[in-house]
Amino acid sequence: MSKLLEVKELTKQFGGVTAVSDVSFGLGEGEIVTVIGPNGAGKTTLFNMISCFLSPTSGEVYYKGKKLTGQKIPQLAALGMARTFQNLQIFHNMTVLENVMMGAHVKLKTNVLNAAFRLPRIKKDEKLAYELAVEVIKLVGLEELMFEKAGQLSYGIQKQLEFARAIVYGPDLIMLDEPMAGLNDSETNRMGGFIQALKRKGSSFLFVEHKMTTVMELADRIVVLDFGKKIAEGTPEEIQRNPKVIAAYLGEEVG
Repeated sequence: MSKLLEVKELTKQFGGVTAVSDVSFGLGEGEIVTVIGPNGAGKTTLFNMISCFLSPTSGEVYYKGKKLTGQKIPQLAALGMARTFQNLQIFHNMTVLENVMMGAHVKLKTNVLNAAFRLPRIKKDEKLAYELAVEVIKLVGLEELMFEKAGQLSYGIQKQLEFARAIVYGPDLIMLDEPMAGLNDSETNRMGGFIQALKRKGSSFLFVEHKMTTVMELADRIVVLDFGKKIAEGTPEEIQRNPKVIAAYLGEEVG
């Protein structure tokens, strides 16, 4: 399996505190990799370095063989990466359709001149954005809410909406920051179904998650952090039996 993402010896220090220390792992095409660990293990810091929201103190990230470290955030979408956030980043005063259409901008070729003078290019782009958005809205089962304002929707539906906006332009790697947080069992199963459906179409996923049942069901491989260090990596079955992981979660000593 060829490597889509390579994380090499990432370290992040905040003053005298080392939040992430020398973490390395890879992610192959069509693979789901989940990062887990107790609270304060460094998961979000690692995630933010990979997605260029934080610069590492040392180490590198490569995507499709291209060095990501130092790239600007808007460039990631053009490279084929998308991510969601723990705190929802949706436009509450826009409809479901408008929110998802906003996510289609990577596929569009409109510039300021086209938009200002309503040149033919803008009409083509608007049509493409609409078609892409409707297709994805149907995929996640939100077609009946297409014209509802996002701010009026339940939290679970808003999570589905953010997911739809992240995938609308067809990224190769989708990064999800706690996608199941705040969802009930039915919503969690539904989100898991979306992820599996996209994986079957060739998408790859990297996500941070606390719901262990979901992690064990979805992940091909799991990376475990504790106190900023990688303490284990392997299949769900291997991770469940790993004494270091058990110790990190249950506080037991490992001989």
